[in-house]
Amino acid sequence: MVHRVERWVVAAKRADFQKIGRNFHIDPVIARLIRNRDVIGDDNIDEYLHGDLEYLHDPKDFKDMEKALNILDTKLREEKRIRIIGDYDIDGIMSTYILLVGLKRVGARVDIQIPDRIRDGYGLNESLVREAYDAGTDLILTCDNGIAAAEQITVAKELGMQVIVTDHHEVPYEDVEGERKYLLPPADAIVNPKQQDCHYPFKGLCGAAVAWKLICALYKRHGIDSSESMAFIEYAAFATVGDVMDLQGENRVIVKEGLIRLRQTKNKGLLALMRENQIVPEDINVYHIGFVLGPCLNASGRLDTAKRALAMLCAENDEDAAKLAGDLKALNESRKAMTLQGTEAAISLVEQSDMKEDKVLVVYLPECHESLAGIIAGRLREHYHKPSFVITKTVEGLKGSGRSIDSYSMYDELCKCRDLFTKFGGHPMAAGISLKEENLSVFRKRINKVCTLAEKDLMEKVVIDIAMPISYISKRLISQIEQLGPFGKGNSKPLFAQKGLKVSGVRIFGKNRNVAKMQVIDTNGYVMDAVYFGEADKFAEYVQSHTQMALTYYPTVNAYRGRENLQVTVLNYQ
Repeated sequence: MVHRVERWVVAAKRADFQKIGRNFHIDPVIARLIRNRDVIGDDNIDEYLHGDLEYLHDPKDFKDMEKALNILDTKLREEKRIRIIGDYDIDGIMSTYILLVGLKRVGARVDIQIPDRIRDGYGLNESLVREAYDAGTDLILTCDNGIAAAEQITVAKELGMQVIVTDHHEVPYEDVEGERKYLLPPADAIVNPKQQDCHYPFKGLCGAAVAWKLICALYKRHGIDSSESMAFIEYAAFATVGDVMDLQGENRVIVKEGLIRLRQTKNKGLLALMRENQIVPEDINVYHIGFVLGPCLNASGRLDTAKRALAMLCAENDEDAAKLAGDLKALNESRKAMTLQGTEAAISLVEQSDMKEDKVLVVYLPECHESLAGIIAGRLREHYHKPSFVITKTVEGLKGSGRSIDSYSMYDELCKCRDLFTKFGGHPMAAGISLKEENLSVFRKRINKVCTLAEKDLMEKVVIDIAMPISYISKRLISQIEQLGPFGKGNSKPLFAQKGLKVSGVRIFGKNRNVAKMQVIDTNGYVMDAVYFGEADKFAEYVQSHTQMALTYYPTVNAYRGRENLQVTVLNYQ
């Protein structure tokens, strides 16, 4: 295990915490946590604490929404064929499902196509456009893709088809004399909040949420009760978590309300997938979506076809749903085994070469399944806390995926090397590239040469919300903390810290020896139960050699056999 020095910092954002506490009837600690998440101003604090369906924004604020609705209504009236072209990940699958069910509800002649990850690559390509034309399609409707498909949309237009793009990715641009020139595709309507002149107030939606907003507007125009369009919020919430969007603003409302619906879902496919993974629907939370159910959907697009996941969502009987859910679970188990093998090979390559001196890792795994490159890059990023690319060999040349750290905008850095790629795209935290084999070593050298990361950027930063003594913890405080959820990217679980703690009675559990239970004692003799998840033997060894420790922690109430007691979960130690 590589040794990483952590840089602990305490958030020092200022506000009148006592006043906020009084105004909103919350503990000043909670007020500080809210401020640390950059929620400022009474209206925003109110939305953060009490946001519900009333806080959702109006779909009509999207640029081109009216234009898109007019085109759809014309196609409906003329009974023209509409083809939805989605993507093969969670967001693309959920986007496709929402549009398919929504358009069928208003009587559209609609079908779908989801690109094959290996054969087609991401998003629209010319063969998909021509295939749609040959099938008699009059309108292509994209979801979770299309904003970067100018060439392919030009082909569609030349063939006489219309195109509506619904997407959430960054608009491509090129630098012209120091200024960014944005490159929009020639679609008939573009529904994407990232457009410069789009007045939709929240820019951070996932692709499925954008697709859902289109259906909300369409249903409203057709006089369909809002309860029907609101039923899609569980799928938008699933995609928001699965696509790792920031849980801020409207996204937080979507996920909070969507989880309520997911706990009562009637979707036979989702219920079967929950059963397959021993999840009780009433207990589903962000963790289950991000780390259990979501990967099963993604596995279909990685190792088989995402149409299998879509078929599960569309299943009309329990038998079909159960079979498809079982297939997805099995695919995900295969994916996990292949990922572990690839990660071990990547770390071995780094450790046995001068690559470990690089600030940006570029690892070539020619035999790796190209669909797993992104996951393995993410594992490398976690292991070394460095931006990481994993490159694989395909019949069309080399393809790679990258995963970044907070202080490194991956897409912007790739723009500095764009002449080396046959294709690239992405955003600050993740990217995809295609390049010729002869450019691989050049890419590794150049991406490191243009890198401006300082050594401190490569130290994992642990941001502590508050240095708070364990004696301040109470059930009431924990109850108020829980109201700040759902937690995830952009709305991290609160992290507290205290130094000068004594740790005693460490006991190790788990077949992988990955759980340590103990007691922590402050300098006043205040005692609290604690648990640590991770390399428990390493933790116990550290405890033995230190009489006092600084710990970061998250407070919980541990319920066991009808009894409740306060407990802290230890996250970091030094």
